[in-house]
Amino acid sequence: MKYVVLLGDGMSDQAVAALDGKTPLQAAKTPNMDFMARRGKLGLAHTVPEGYPPGSDVANLSMFGYDPVQCYTGRSPLEAASMGVELGPDDVAFRVNLVHLEARGGKLIMEDYSAGHITTEDGRELIEELQRQLGDEEFSFHPGVSYRHLMVWHNGKSQIKATPPHDITGQDIISHMPSGEGSDRLIYIMNSAQMIFHNHPQMKRRSAKGEIAANSIWLWGQGKAPAMEEFGPKFGLTGAVISAVDLIKGIGVYAGLDIINVPGATGYLDTNFDGKAQAAIEALKERDFVFVHVEAPDEASHSGKLADKIKAIELFDEKVVGPVLEGVKKYGEYRILCAPDHPTPIALMTHTSDPVPFVIYAGEKDEKPEVAGYDESSAAATKLKVDPGYKLMELLLGR
Repeated sequence: MKYVVLLGDGMSDQAVAALDGKTPLQAAKTPNMDFMARRGKLGLAHTVPEGYPPGSDVANLSMFGYDPVQCYTGRSPLEAASMGVELGPDDVAFRVNLVHLEARGGKLIMEDYSAGHITTEDGRELIEELQRQLGDEEFSFHPGVSYRHLMVWHNGKSQIKATPPHDITGQDIISHMPSGEGSDRLIYIMNSAQMIFHNHPQMKRRSAKGEIAANSIWLWGQGKAPAMEEFGPKFGLTGAVISAVDLIKGIGVYAGLDIINVPGATGYLDTNFDGKAQAAIEALKERDFVFVHVEAPDEASHSGKLADKIKAIELFDEKVVGPVLEGVKKYGEYRILCAPDHPTPIALMTHTSDPVPFVIYAGEKDEKPEVAGYDESSAAATKLKVDPGYKLMELLLGR
């Protein structure tokens, strides 16, 4: 038996007036997910436990079959694992976003949480400069992918309130600055980064090209290293993870799964969809399980770009779901779970804790005419609910 998870990050949404009251999932052309929904097991899953933030970290732990209540310590420690940065017991990891701030009306606005989806090369250049100028025995900076990077506060403070930058797009940052014990050290680092970037040649270079320049960093997602049981002993399966995002790969590292890096995988609309699908099919030759993560719908939602979100969903269906659905057949028996991790409504440009639609397809041929397709309303109509959401993995495995 082969098991596949196909995850379209942030695909689910709310009704959108511009779509005549449809959600992006309902408006998008998704013949492959619709095919599975009309034949498989369709329902809703609560991936975010009550009282927990609806982040991709919490929700994806659930999608991997782990109870966030038992093992969640923060987002950045998971990203650190993917980047090969080992955390000591008293080290605190922070996500470092390269961002673009804009001064307007006496306020400092979070204009772009990704600094124009800065290239990995330009991002590395800036983070390495921070390490040269600010790195010491207390703080160290580690380059990641695009705008997503890492800072480790050795023997640092973790009980700090820090807001994700994509939650405050278009807002004044002052009321959202880090707060709590030790926050003054973080604000010092952020202010210092602004001065370093202002004098960096990249600022002039990108501005001359008409590109958004990273003029600050934003620190958030902090936590210490978690303790997690490996996926193999937990579920009795060998497996792999395919993603462009360090968070997802980091969960895979802690779970003891193989990490497969696909050339051209960016975490955005220009990602290598085809490569991810083919890598998934190939991975199943020697493994029982593969988890395929596509970030593009979530990124479009955070940017408030409705057309891009619909396009991302359609590309996910066409270039990932379809090929995997066909390619997995050669292995005999199989079960495929397709779902988002959490909703990311276009109107809000951030995550919510609402349940997500899922479908589990195991090759069934009989169609259910009452099911319109794969979307939020159709999933709710089945009355099948998985709560807590981490039990969804057991449902996929038929246990």
